Amino acid sequence: MDKIKIGFVGVGFMGQLAHLSNYAVLDDCEVVAIAEPRRELAEKVARRYGVGKIYRDHRELLEKCDVDAIVAAQPYRRHFAIIPDILEAGKPVLTEKPLALTVEAGERLVKLAEEKGILHMLGYHKRSDLAVEYAKKLVDEWKASGELGRMRFVRITMPPGDWVGGGASGLIRTDEPQPVGELEPMPEYFDKEAAEAYDAFVNYYIHQVNMMRFMLGEHYEVSFADRSGVLLAVESVSGVCGTIEMAPYVTSVDWQEEIFVGFERGYIKVELPAPLASQQAGRVTVMRDTGKDVPITIQPSLPKVSAMRQQARNFLAAVRGDRLAPCDSKEALEDLKIARRYIELHMSR
Repeated sequence: MDKIKIGFVGVGFMGQLAHLSNYAVLDDCEVVAIAEPRRELAEKVARRYGVGKIYRDHRELLEKCDVDAIVAAQPYRRHFAIIPDILEAGKPVLTEKPLALTVEAGERLVKLAEEKGILHMLGYHKRSDLAVEYAKKLVDEWKASGELGRMRFVRITMPPGDWVGGGASGLIRTDEPQPVGELEPMPEYFDKEAAEAYDAFVNYYIHQVNMMRFMLGEHYEVSFADRSGVLLAVESVSGVCGTIEMAPYVTSVDWQEEIFVGFERGYIKVELPAPLASQQAGRVTVMRDTGKDVPITIQPSLPKVSAMRQQARNFLAAVRGDRLAPCDSKEALEDLKIARRYIELHMSR
């Protein structure tokens, strides 16, 4: 197959560092166009990455440039105004998480993608981390074989820290003002305090909400939310419990995100690098204690490839039809429902 022609909608901070810098080095795609209202920024970015065409917005790009897929690195409250045009044009699209601000806007995006039969992949890049991919494969194998007993518990911890992890070097900046676009309104069914809490939650912790489902391998419901906003407890449809620990402490110069999956006779632990750390995968620790042999603990060596680079590969593979996207808009909608329920419980306390 010929190289996939990619159009970029937005080349600001995340557009450059998380996405464009990774697609630009892959052999099976070509970034052919940029849509960016900051003209000077667009020109400088295009020169660095050898992109031939520049447009003022996504509509002009879609009208004038032939692309196979779109990477729209936009704030999530802009999705409701931009993504429908891309789906209507029949272009597979990757957006950052979450799907939208509200469940209602998310439902409209899911419906449109399904009606058009177009891929809308969500940038839950942690699913593409090689350590997470390794751990998920092992979780599924243990569940299928029963060798280590039943899955008992999933714990995800993400204290605030240095999420850039030194990965901002080389960012192109200009003095042009930040674009002001139409933002999705806050949900009317929440008062101001609850709406702001909801917005903050989907911004910072929707990755963990999504990862919980990924590791459980099934749907779950929120069962508890503490008053301080530190703990979210869940129970899956088969009865496995889990917790998401939000800000139990803060790190100023480090990133200490961890996923722990416990079985009756073993566990799998993933320690993730900062989201923008340059070409680093997470670290996996596996402990097995069958009671028949000497317990073993291993840490497999994984290639030094960032989750963002692997996510780009996964998106291209999904566009080609080689495999399913790690997370599409239909599943991502469930994350917003979990977030809404969490805030309802949290604010009621």
